Amino acid sequence: MAFDYKKEYKEFYMPPSKPSIVTVPKMNYIAVRGKGDPNAEDSEYKNSIGLLYAIAFTIKMSYKSSHKIDGYFEYVVPPLEGFWWQDGDGAIDYANKDGFNFISLIRLPDFVTKAEFDWAVQEATKKKNADFSKVEYLTYDEGVCVQCMHIGSYDDEPKTIALMHEYMTANGYELDISSTRYHHEIYLSDPRKCAVEKLKTVVRHPIKRI
Repeated sequence: MAFDYKKEYKEFYMPPSKPSIVTVPKMNYIAVRGKGDPNAEDSEYKNSIGLLYAIAFTIKMSYKSSHKIDGYFEYVVPPLEGFWWQDGDGAIDYANKDGFNFISLIRLPDFVTKAEFDWAVQEATKKKNADFSKVEYLTYDEGVCVQCMHIGSYDDEPKTIALMHEYMTANGYELDISSTRYHHEIYLSDPRKCAVEKLKTVVRHPIKRI
């Protein structure tokens, strides 16, 4: 059976619908940076998703090619994730979608080195005759965070975030969003196939001790 990160690491991908504190270890990702309204037609965000999955599946299906990756095991491609921020004091104005900056992400298995990632980019470029120059190999050490499963519209996240912040304060922490620590979302539902009120999104914020 293929290794499924959501099932094997439930503390990171399937938290309860109430806030909790978690320490997230260093992970490697396929990443694409951009900005603008993610819902706009032909947005940078929508284009980033196609780039991410092209590389993710090139790596996943590499075992069927002549290129063999040392340590490879069959796995389910982890869910789409995103780091989001807006210029200013760290607060997010959900009504100002044009002001979003983002890094779209898909986690990589530990056996994927930078060299193997570069191979996948070259392979995808050749097979799809497309430009993958925006795609990067990102190592990120997220550290201590407060997180919660949010169910419903992305625009309703402030209600969940308010509960998260109450919980962190009650447990002796404060928010630590910065130019290197971000508002983080993990998308467990496909909005094209799921009713808005049933969307499942892990919302995570970096924190530090008061």
